[in-house]
Amino acid sequence: MNPQFGNGVTLVFEDLGPRDGAPVILIHGHPFNRTMWAPQTAALTAAGYRVIAPDLRGYGESPVVPGKALLADLADDLASLLARLGIEQVVVGGVSMGGQIAMELRLRHPGLVRALVLSDTSPVPETDEGAKLRRETAERLIAEGMRPYAEEVMDKMLAPYNVTGMPEAAARVSAMMCATDPQGAAAALRGRAERPDYRPVLAETAEPCLVLVGADDAYTPVAEAEALHALLPNAVLTVIEGAGHLPGVEQPEAFNRALLEFLAGL
Repeated sequence: MNPQFGNGVTLVFEDLGPRDGAPVILIHGHPFNRTMWAPQTAALTAAGYRVIAPDLRGYGESPVVPGKALLADLADDLASLLARLGIEQVVVGGVSMGGQIAMELRLRHPGLVRALVLSDTSPVPETDEGAKLRRETAERLIAEGMRPYAEEVMDKMLAPYNVTGMPEAAARVSAMMCATDPQGAAAALRGRAERPDYRPVLAETAEPCLVLVGADDAYTPVAEAEALHALLPNAVLTVIEGAGHLPGVEQPEAFNRALLEFLAGL
């Protein structure tokens, strides 16, 4: 389905499972698309949940809006999508950049968030050095295309032993990255370069939160997940063994078990 929003943005998304099931929205990371959630979507719908899995603007099948896409823009797109679907409260889950968009949703649309699922993500603001790197990477993607970047970051997206030990998962992750439009990925990188500090809003978030992290995540290590967990008033932390930055892809059974247990407790 492709809803058109007032800001001219079109999102392609999946709306799966029973319409009367408790709704969950799953927000993919950079530079991926909604298909990364396929193992979670299958498990959640089988358990009776309604799952919304969108392609963010500029990713997957959603059209590109060149320039700069702030996390606030991406969050507002999703709030508009949920409003179109008549969903007033939803469990918001996201991985990496998707987790930061989930935090932005909690900041901008607090009444919408029933609970948060934050996987392999960080609430801290972007540093000057990090902002410079994101802007440089944006220009590099436009100049070179996605493949050199995808090859460079593969053994950080997945734990290095899974790149070789799980060739099907590695091929799936690589294909998602290489299929992403460089202009869309660049717009989001420019927006993330201006990422705010989400720690104040999270410290006041009374809603239940599940923090997940791959035991061998190189981008957001376990120590950062522990700090995020400590910040949240009502949170549980699950470390997924045998995984890097994308535990939902690398260890879907363990990830889904933790997710379903959390949702059952709401």
